[in-house]
Amino acid sequence: MKEFMNNMDSSLHINNIDKLRKDFPTLFQKVNGKKLVYFDNAATTHKPKVVIKAVEDYYKEINANPHRGAHYLSVKSTEVYEGAREKVKKFINAKSSKEIIFTKNSTEALNLIAYSYGMNFINEGDEIVISISEHHSNLIPWQRVAKAKGAILKYMYVDEEGRLPVSEIKDKITERTKIVSVAHMTNTFGIINPVEDIIKYAHEKGAVVIIDGAQSVPHMKVDVQKLNADFMVFSGHKMLAPMGIGVLYGKEEILESMPPFLFGGDMIEYVWEQDTTFAELPFKFEAGTQNVEGAAGLSAAIDYIENLGFEFIEKREKELTAYALRELSKIPYVKIYGTKDLEDRGAVIAFNIKDVHPHDVASIVDTYGVALRAGHHCAQPFMRYLGLNSTCRISFYFYNTEEEIDIFINSIKNVRRWLGYGS
Repeated sequence: MKEFMNNMDSSLHINNIDKLRKDFPTLFQKVNGKKLVYFDNAATTHKPKVVIKAVEDYYKEINANPHRGAHYLSVKSTEVYEGAREKVKKFINAKSSKEIIFTKNSTEALNLIAYSYGMNFINEGDEIVISISEHHSNLIPWQRVAKAKGAILKYMYVDEEGRLPVSEIKDKITERTKIVSVAHMTNTFGIINPVEDIIKYAHEKGAVVIIDGAQSVPHMKVDVQKLNADFMVFSGHKMLAPMGIGVLYGKEEILESMPPFLFGGDMIEYVWEQDTTFAELPFKFEAGTQNVEGAAGLSAAIDYIENLGFEFIEKREKELTAYALRELSKIPYVKIYGTKDLEDRGAVIAFNIKDVHPHDVASIVDTYGVALRAGHHCAQPFMRYLGLNSTCRISFYFYNTEEEIDIFINSIKNVRRWLGYGS
């Protein structure tokens, strides 16, 4: 971190960031009479005007079911929806648009894999391997599959900084492993897992690999063909898009082998009284009327991100993370969790304040307009493993500023005073 700080551009692109922030109307509201400082981007990001306009324009000008009509509005709706699918395909470099399934979010996508693939291809005695640091969305579905199928759910355990040791990967993934499901970047400490190594090693053992990209895809360039993951999931709302739109990527040959997850309209080929044949990919996994306006927003969000470029996004987030780590480290009663190596972490910082519960921290800094997350972060087994009940978490996106970090640091310095500790 020190070397990175020494090489930082002192201007920090302040003028450009101020101009960029004007695209995000939500950032300019007051909270408790104070300027909003939004540091909960790992939970959800704010939306630029172009994304809001894309959703508004869809409802004002189109608003029709895709795929189901020959009339003008239905054709336009289909163009919007399938155009978004093609854009996602290029964004993550999938081979085919057939490999892109729209879901509500990463959670639904992981459940789809668990129930459509796991329940049909996992047998008694097979092993499913995940890490202890997984979000509940990438843990509970595999608990259910293991219990239903008589499989064994195994955990790869992390070191004290939240990183996965190579020894855990090689010890836990064996010839009996059929599924490995792991986050690209953890939502708790922001640790970037060595997914390329995990995928390579798991494939050597004959396992299928699922990557939870909810925290990585918004922040770094992800190439699914280069990764060679069998599945990857991510959510639109964590990358500037509306809530209610997510993506499941799966290799075409695997998706072809899986039965549908939901049944109903738009996922059928022919229906008889006693039997049904299903539509081709990707439609067999998209039953019912879809979130077309969400797809329109996701398409606009991808354009916005690509116009900025991941080189800018990653550099900006490293600047913010380095600055925040440095300033937090100066406060003697603050405990920071996770590695301080910026190459192994994203723009997420977990911490606690001595003698103060994280929920109290969150409530107090909110009076200063600061929005952070406090709790177990949907990762109770991970917290329990590290002997923690909960932590405070701040998480950045490219539109955050050093000035906001200064406001946050000032609010943190006042927390213990509020509770009568003096300082």
